[in-house]
Amino acid sequence: MLSWEYPPLVVGGIAAHVEGLATAMHRAGHEVVVLSLHHEGLGEPTLESDSTADGVRVLRADATLPWLPADNLVARMASANHQLVQLAAQLGAWQPDVVHAHDWLVAWAGDTLKALFDVPLVATIHATERGRHGGHLPPGLPGEINSVEWWLTYQAREVIACSRFMVREVVDGFELPPEKVHLVPNGVDVARWAASAPVDIPREPLVVAWGRVQYEKGFQVLARAIGELRHRVPGIRCVIAGRGTYLPELQTQVDIEGVGDLVQLAGFMPDAELKALLSRAACVVIPSLYEPFGIVALEGMAAGAPTIVARTGGLAEIVDGTNAGALFEPGNHHELADRIAEVWADPNAAAHLRSNAADLLRLTYTWDAIAVTTVDVYRVALG
Repeated sequence: MLSWEYPPLVVGGIAAHVEGLATAMHRAGHEVVVLSLHHEGLGEPTLESDSTADGVRVLRADATLPWLPADNLVARMASANHQLVQLAAQLGAWQPDVVHAHDWLVAWAGDTLKALFDVPLVATIHATERGRHGGHLPPGLPGEINSVEWWLTYQAREVIACSRFMVREVVDGFELPPEKVHLVPNGVDVARWAASAPVDIPREPLVVAWGRVQYEKGFQVLARAIGELRHRVPGIRCVIAGRGTYLPELQTQVDIEGVGDLVQLAGFMPDAELKALLSRAACVVIPSLYEPFGIVALEGMAAGAPTIVARTGGLAEIVDGTNAGALFEPGNHHELADRIAEVWADPNAAAHLRSNAADLLRLTYTWDAIAVTTVDVYRVALG
């Protein structure tokens, strides 16, 4: 497997997906090697270049590339992919049956390694640049990334997408035959996210959200909803954890809405601190405007917090018809405020959401089941 990020380096949802899938495949008896990058300057600890975690061998390449412009993401990633390919030299006589590339950031390495090993390439498209921009491609970088995504899906023998929404987006956007694109959802490690605090700990009027801080994640909608709740829910406050390029604009939005005393932008938050917050929170909110799947929704449910999500993309598929969470129209801060107020005012309804969410995760979103489905795609690729 090739992945731009792998724990403990976590920027978005790809790291959690690849780790959960890789360790589940190991438990099923498969040999898994992950080739990833070490990114200097992100506040991460120095990582070993060759290590084994939960039975999965992880090789990391140094992605420090000072000779390239910092604002040329495609060029920097193409160059970093050379370092990923070099990692294959450390494998010795070991050879894979399949190369699995996770998103466009590792497209070049995936295409090269499939030729070096003479094996099929499988690609998972976790999101698309066109989707992030509301179905349009602004000039410049988005168009360049879209071209790499298109090329990766063309070079891959089989393609995986994480929701029916994303399957449609990938088939239509890249003009692929429908039989080439397979639906394999994300999963969650319930034991990892289960709250360490007693389940009967009193809930607080606290709203928690986290993830990459980008415009399409909709945290600005949540900030406006919190402002509307100032006088409806006494003592309400909100913590938004995560980092990303939209953070300065989000801080400006918080200031404009006059909710700086209610909304805390916490930056990166270790899992232990996040779980402690979730054990006390009135609810988790995933306010995305665009969301291919929404693994954070599963993590919130696994932590036992009532979960409210925008009715968009994969989030809607997780929650709609399951009664495992509450829904609101994406971008509608009035409706989001109503859902938060309802969950806080009705503890029985909140408990009902938590119970249904636990059943949903147990029956549908285990990594072991998702690993079986992914291996089935590998078998199709192997012909």
